[in-house]
Parts: sequence; C-alpha cells; structure tokens
Amino acid sequence: MNDSSSARITADLRTWAGAAAPGARLPSTRELVARYQVSPVTVQQALRTLAGQGLIESRPGVGTFVRAQRTARPADYGWQTAALRSPRTRSRPISTTLRSSPNDVIALQSGYPDRELLPGRLVRAALARAARTDAALERTPTAGLPELQSWFAAELAAATPAGVTAPAPSDVIVLPGSQSGLSSAFRALAGTGQPVLMESPTYWGAIKAAQQTGVRIVPVPSGPAGPDPAELDRAFTETSARLFYAQPNYANPTGAQWPVEVHETILGVVREHGAFLLEDDWAHDFGITSTATPVAARDDRGHVVYLRSLTKTVSPAVRVAAIVARGPARERLLADRGAESMYVSGLLQAAALDVVTQPAWQTHLRGLRRQLGERRDLLVTALREHVPAADLTLVPSGGLNLWVRLPDGTDVQQLVLDCERAGLFVAPGGEWFPAEPAAPFLRLNYSGPNPSAFPAGAAILGEALRSLTRAR
Repeated sequence: MNDSSSARITADLRTWAGAAAPGARLPSTRELVARYQVSPVTVQQALRTLAGQGLIESRPGVGTFVRAQRTARPADYGWQTAALRSPRTRSRPISTTLRSSPNDVIALQSGYPDRELLPGRLVRAALARAARTDAALERTPTAGLPELQSWFAAELAAATPAGVTAPAPSDVIVLPGSQSGLSSAFRALAGTGQPVLMESPTYWGAIKAAQQTGVRIVPVPSGPAGPDPAELDRAFTETSARLFYAQPNYANPTGAQWPVEVHETILGVVREHGAFLLEDDWAHDFGITSTATPVAARDDRGHVVYLRSLTKTVSPAVRVAAIVARGPARERLLADRGAESMYVSGLLQAAALDVVTQPAWQTHLRGLRRQLGERRDLLVTALREHVPAADLTLVPSGGLNLWVRLPDGTDVQQLVLDCERAGLFVAPGGEWFPAEPAAPFLRLNYSGPNPSAFPAGAAILGEALRSLTRAR
C-alpha cells in the first residue's frame, strides 16, 4: 500500500513540478502528509525518487524546490586548434596492450605479467621496509641510489667476457621506467628530425617515443635471428643514421633472440659507422629455455647504450629501470633526465633494490621461468589445435609473447572486433610496425590472467578467423 501511495504522490508532484517555475517551493512534508493522508515515510520516499530523477532539490533548513533546469551549452575548444597548430607527427593512440579487460574476458592482449607471476610477498615487504627509512623523505641523486647503480652494473658485468672492461656503477642512470629512457635516448643521441634505425617489427612503445621525439624512423627488417647485417649496413650508409634501436633478447613482439655469433657482427657494423646501438633488454629475466645475453657485455668502447627494466619483473607499480652508457653519451643522457624528471623516487628505488637482493629473488625467477614455459606451451598447443590456418613461425625461448601470422588478406581489425564480441581480447600486429605492416599478424601474450582459458580463447579465435574467411 505504501509503495502504491508513494507512486501516486510521485506522479502528482512530477506533474506539478513540470508546470511550476524553476525554483518554486514544494509544500512542506507536513502539508503533503495531510493532503495525501499518508505517513511521513511515504512522502519522503516520493521526494527521494523525484530528487534522484533530478526534478527537485532539497535545501536543509529551508525547504524543497523545483530544480532550475539549465540547458547545457557545449564547451567550445575551437580556439585551441589555432593555438596548438598542427602536431609535428601524427602520433598513434595508446596501445591495445594497455587496455584493461573485464574479469569475464579472456585477455591475450596484455603487455604485463599477471599478478600470480609477480613476487608479491617480496614487493609488499620491501615497500613496507623502505617506507620506514629515510628513502621515504629524501631526494635521491639524479643518477640514482648508488647501491642500485652498483646492482645494475654488476648484473651486466656478470655477462662481460674476459678482456672486455665491465661497466662501472657510475655508468648507470636509474630511470622511472624504461619508456622515459627511450625518450631520453632518442632526444639525446639523435634529436628532432634525425634518422633512427629500428628493427621491424619492434616494440610499439619505442615507436611512440620516437614519434613524440620527432626523429625520423627508418625500419630495418628483422627475423627470428635478428636483422640481416648487410641490410643494417645499407640502412646506415643510405641514411647516415647514428642510432639503431633493437631488442636482441626475446624481442617484443616476435620473441626472437639473436644468436651469440650475430652479436659481434652487428656490433661491428655499428662501430664501422661510428654509431650507437640502443639495446632494450626489457625481457632479461624472462628466459625459458635460454638465457638472455646482452650485446652490451661485449662492448667497452661506448657504442652500446643498454636499457634494462625491472617494471615487468618486480611489479608494474614499481617503475624502476636503468640505462647504462659511457663517455659524453652518458652525460647527455643524464642532463636530459635531470631536465625531464630531476630524480627517481627514492622509495621505489629502495624497494626495487630490496626485492632483487633478497635470497628469495633467485628462487622466484626459477619458478617464473617454469611457469612461463608451461603457459607458452599451453597456448602454442591450443593454437595449433584450434587455429591451424595461423602460422606460428617461432616458438620463442623466452619473453611473454607469441607472434602469429594470419592468412594473407585477413582483415585484422575486423577479426579483433569479432573476437572481442565473443569474449576474447587480442592485439592487432600493426601496432608493432614502424611503417606499413608486412603481413597480417596478431600478438598473443601468454603471461596474462587465467591460463586455463587459453584453449577456449584459441577456439574463439579459430572460429572468428573461419567466419571471416567464409565471408570474404
């Protein structure tokens, strides 16, 4: 009875408010109780309904009034077009890999490992300890905490062969994530308008950083064994470039790892042209059946600028990386970092150092290696069963991704949309090409959540691909 009475009062007052002037005062609760012969609770229920619909507003101590209806006028930002002028480059939107996915979706697009692959207990304990130290209150040196510089230098020195001078801690600059290091390297070592050679395909974030910096990207084809040294030599000769960006270990997106014998050949080409190799060792800790071997370990003449991140290995919330460089190149990079961010959070640096120096860190890495191998093999098996038309040229020996070539003529964007409607998120391969894609590809990440759903995801992909093929 109360519900029907409340609905009747709501309907009557809605009609009254519609005819009244904005700001008109409604009768008091006592008057409405007497008028409708109902309880105060019923009247309040009706008023709450109208307020929720935006028709009335209550002013405590004053009364209830018809809300002033204002016609929203769209804001005009047209003046900004003239003020900003045309951008130097048409930058790409943020990558599919950064897209959040609902829990009921099979997510193969992610660029970060799932939480269960992270050393959560170590990270939480390290952050708690760091918060109790002076690191929570003090500014750190621009180049980073000396202890963390030493750790990064020692990691690279461990791979340095006899006869090659290992890097010193003073060669290390700590960064707030490797993305900032890429931007600094393109600015400091190349500069706006200058050519930069890049493997193709390559990391979408490097492409974006280069575009934002305004350098001119020159693609160099790269396969399972890395770039052809002759093609790299030709690109250097034709462009007079002085910087080559590459991922020698477990490249994103292909998973390719350069054979050790290629390291010296590529390094020789770089030296011959008086250039720099910007080595992105983002997946250093993600080896499965092989171990990452940095090209930088073979260089003591300053030709290799080495970038290594802990963000994906330790935690996405602990954005700490480092760049190792020698000579004037290091000074230019340090100056750029000082102008860009001044210094990196001492709290995050202390926490990262704490994690990687714990005895349990190596135990975690051994377990991570095993889990990544199981996930990779599960997804490979599912793809071969459910998506036989896809070509998986390389089963990577490390990293987080599979690089899948689709049949020629496949509309990748439509395929991605069809998969999404069926509950599967995948990343279109075009994001990883500095220029036009060489063929239709997908990048599938096997480190995301719920690996037990990989077979179901592969089944969705296979059916979507078959449907698209039939329609074509």
